[in-house]
Order: sequence, then structure tokens, then C-alpha cells
Amino acid sequence: MCETPFGVRATRAMRWLLFAAIAGAVLAPVGWFGTDWLEQDDDFCNACHLEPGVPLHIEIRRDYDTRPVASLAGLHAAALHPTRPAAEAAFRCIDCHGGVGLVGRARTKALAAKDAFWWLVGHFDEPTEMAWPLWDDDCRQCHPDFQESEAAAAEPNPPFHALSVHNAALGMACVECHLSHEPGGLEDLYHLHPAHVRERCAECHSEFE
Repeated sequence: MCETPFGVRATRAMRWLLFAAIAGAVLAPVGWFGTDWLEQDDDFCNACHLEPGVPLHIEIRRDYDTRPVASLAGLHAAALHPTRPAAEAAFRCIDCHGGVGLVGRARTKALAAKDAFWWLVGHFDEPTEMAWPLWDDDCRQCHPDFQESEAAAAEPNPPFHALSVHNAALGMACVECHLSHEPGGLEDLYHLHPAHVRERCAECHSEFE
């Protein structure tokens, strides 16, 4: 029995769907691990971010590379990564912005894929702020604890993270106080910006309003 035109179209559609599924299954790992390799180079991360003078990434990279250190991000760039051999221990963009765990990595890959698509079709707009700020897990890769201390907590002016309420129970993300790419701040306090931090403190402490 001959197939009806509808049956022929359905068969072709199924073949195309099967082809697309196989191609996706092959190309997805290549894209995932291929971009993992490319992202080890900070210059790759900047490659799609247009000409000098366009906001965000060009300015951020300039700040990141500035010496003497001018920001928290620059402080990281000048330090050695704690989990890699000294010969390759310089911090890279992807060390903080790569995402942690499968969900974090997938989130980063999805955003990168979206940006790459719009860049390829000629409609990429340089962002003016981070679409997805860092999660605490991104910071905890290297900062697993906050040095809580009963003795320090008993001091008249205890260090902020010496108080347990300022840690897991705070309900505030690390990056809400620690501005990574904002130049300035207090050099002896990890480039924290006092005015910005006071605004965060005022959310719980009326005396800082």
C-alpha cells in the first residue's frame, strides 16, 4: 500500500527529528567541552565584546589587569588560585564566572550560548550589568567558611563574619556587599565600599539609615 501524502510528510518529519536528535547528542558535548577549553583564556572571554570604549567588559578587563590592584577582582587576579599548581595558578575570568556544579555550569553555558547566537546574527548588544550575578557557591569554591569565632564575637566591635547571624542566616548574597569590579574601596578590607555596605546594613539595622 502506498503512503498517503500526509504519511510521507510525517515520515520525513520523523527522520529530520531523529537526525536533529543525533546531531544534538553529538554536538552538545563537543560544544560543552570545547568552550571549557576556550574559556581558560581571558582573551577569549573578551573576544566577542566589541571595540574598546563599549561598556562593561572592556572596562572590567582594564580594571582586572590594573596594577597596583584597584578592586576586589584585581585582588583575585593578582593572587594565586588555591587549588591549582603554582605554574598555572593565576586566577582567570572563568574561575569565578564559570558556575559551580551541573546547574551552575548549565546556567553559564546557556547565557553564553544565547550571547553567541545574537553575536553571530549581528544583533548582540553589550550588556551594561550582569544578567546573572554570582551565586554564593561561586565564592565558596575558595572561601568555604567565614571564620566564625566566639572570642571575636565577644569583642566590643567584632569582625562582621565572626557573628553567625551574619553568615548562613543572613539571607544576603556575598556579592550584595562585596562589589567585585567596582574600583576603589578600602584596600585593607578587601576593597569594600563603606557607603554601599551601610546601605546593606540598613536593611536590618535602622541606625545605619
